[in-house]
Amino acid sequence: MPGVTHDDAVPLADLMPWSVAPPRLGRGWPVAPDADCLKARWDALLAAEGPGREALFEPTRSRTPYTAVGQLPGRTGGTGRLIRASGPCPEPVRVLVAPFDEQWLIPDHRLIDAARPELWRVADARQVFVAETAAAPGTTEPLLLATSLLPLLRPGRIRPLYRRPGGAEPNLAPGLLEHLATCLGHSPTPLDVLAWTLAAVRSGPGGPVVPLTEDAGLWGAGVEWGRRALRLMRRDGERPKLPGGRRPYVRAPLPARPLTVHYDRAKETLHLDEGRISPVPSEAWDFAIGPVRVLEQWFAARATEAGAGTLAAIRPAAWTQAWTSELLELITVLALLAELRPKRDELAIHATITPAGLRKAGVLPVPDAARRPASVLDHHEEGPEGQFTLI
Repeated sequence: MPGVTHDDAVPLADLMPWSVAPPRLGRGWPVAPDADCLKARWDALLAAEGPGREALFEPTRSRTPYTAVGQLPGRTGGTGRLIRASGPCPEPVRVLVAPFDEQWLIPDHRLIDAARPELWRVADARQVFVAETAAAPGTTEPLLLATSLLPLLRPGRIRPLYRRPGGAEPNLAPGLLEHLATCLGHSPTPLDVLAWTLAAVRSGPGGPVVPLTEDAGLWGAGVEWGRRALRLMRRDGERPKLPGGRRPYVRAPLPARPLTVHYDRAKETLHLDEGRISPVPSEAWDFAIGPVRVLEQWFAARATEAGAGTLAAIRPAAWTQAWTSELLELITVLALLAELRPKRDELAIHATITPAGLRKAGVLPVPDAARRPASVLDHHEEGPEGQFTLI
């Protein structure tokens, strides 16, 4: 983005002021790519007693089977101490475990070292979570991921688009939308601001920064790019498709339990042992977050075996059809996102709405209250050992 200095751009921390550290599980077994194996792990845990249950649980300083904690907001997990728990597994929920890797989590507060209840309170169908990730190899460009699922990605901050359930009270600097409406000649929505952010974000000395413009044409082009990226990241609407002839298919059946993955660049073929998927564009295979290829990381989460005698060792007996479908869709999403990248580079983004101008307009500095979670509760939440609390 030539011509834009760090002083011209607004820190993302001021643009979306409320942020939360990502949840920290403390143990790997409550999350898995398959929901049924999570229920089997839960049953195995509860079938053990005393020291056996404690060992399977994998205690940490924050959580042991004797820890008493409140219920996760919006969930039905128990609040009695896990050492004497009984009953069925709480219904697993979909979460984003790694970039573009959607898996399942047992939503029980007793299993999670740091669940970040403030995120669970605002998680609903209207919410969009923005996760900061590492820069791509060879660049200083920060990549923001947007997801409708609760993100478990570490170590970057999580910024919800809305501070309250139901898409209420956008997590934007107070007065920003009104100031943008004055500058642009029309009223942008919170989703428009997020779309622009995805298109314009870049690296600054203290974290991600976002150049803002009062050029309505440039703003519209950036928002259009960002909304296309949003649809792909959130997987909302119709399933994404590559043009005919470029859609990946299984050309040779995948084995029951593939152990290796490699890519034939000349033939655009992804090999899972003797199984073959093609065509797979090289841009999809090379798509990386930080130093890690997304497809390799996704495959490893499903192929790497855990140590015997642990709950994580309880896995599907074979590669599932659902994983194959998810892999084909992931290849498509990564290929389409890679196609978008050059179009973003063509945007001649220049900052004409500067932090100095926002300070003059009273948008900055952001009030301290905007950096803290909103009080969203109008009902009781069950606390430890079934006691109710009102927050």
